[in-house]
Amino acid sequence: MGSESGRVKRGEQSRISQWLRRRQKPTAEDPVAEREALLLGVAAAGLPLAPAAHPAGYRCSCDRIGCPTPARHPVSFAWQTQSTTDRAQVERWARNEPQANFITATGMVHDVLDVPLEAGTDALARLLEAGIEVGPVAESGGTGDQARMLFFTATRGTPEDEDEWWPCALDCHPETMDEHPGLRWHCRGSYVLVPPAALPGDQAVSWIRGIEHTLPDPLTLLETLTDACAAYADTTDRAPATVAWPLGRG
Repeated sequence: MGSESGRVKRGEQSRISQWLRRRQKPTAEDPVAEREALLLGVAAAGLPLAPAAHPAGYRCSCDRIGCPTPARHPVSFAWQTQSTTDRAQVERWARNEPQANFITATGMVHDVLDVPLEAGTDALARLLEAGIEVGPVAESGGTGDQARMLFFTATRGTPEDEDEWWPCALDCHPETMDEHPGLRWHCRGSYVLVPPAALPGDQAVSWIRGIEHTLPDPLTLLETLTDACAAYADTTDRAPATVAWPLGRG
């Protein structure tokens, strides 16, 4: 998918907001309609989606024994090519797979800066107080380092020269998340769950700031997030916060 097919620009925000307002507002008694509306809102904002696994009790719906990321991974190995913003396809997936979570492929339209929840909460307050533009933000539940905050940003991973690509897998991979307790930069070759998503243990992924917010340049958030992760590492008496991102970024 080329950048022109989905990149969220400032001029498109009113269109997305109008689309969201035109949607029939789902009620608390209609979680299926609410789920579909939220997923279609993500697709309308240009973020490519693909189906993911879901909880099966305290385990994962996939057949993998001892799945390292239960309910947090795509169901298809072809998720990068499968990911789409096509409304009709997203509707079919949502209706035919009512329990499925969804991932969004990063590094095409957007990146995600992924930090511990405590550090993210502090950083978000500091960013907003400083008047810095913050885009969509999601909270991913869990215990310990699995409780995360996801800052959605514009991608910096679309250079004209293909040789300049720095895929996320060279630094970290979604299935090695426990090895990176600090800041993770999800870019090309990576993905994150999008709200609404259910996790084992009655945890969830939900929006704190919705998809209608403009995607900022990740570098405008990076210093504050890195500082918050370092402070979090100090207060939890752990090793210095790991920063897992593509080294080729300026």
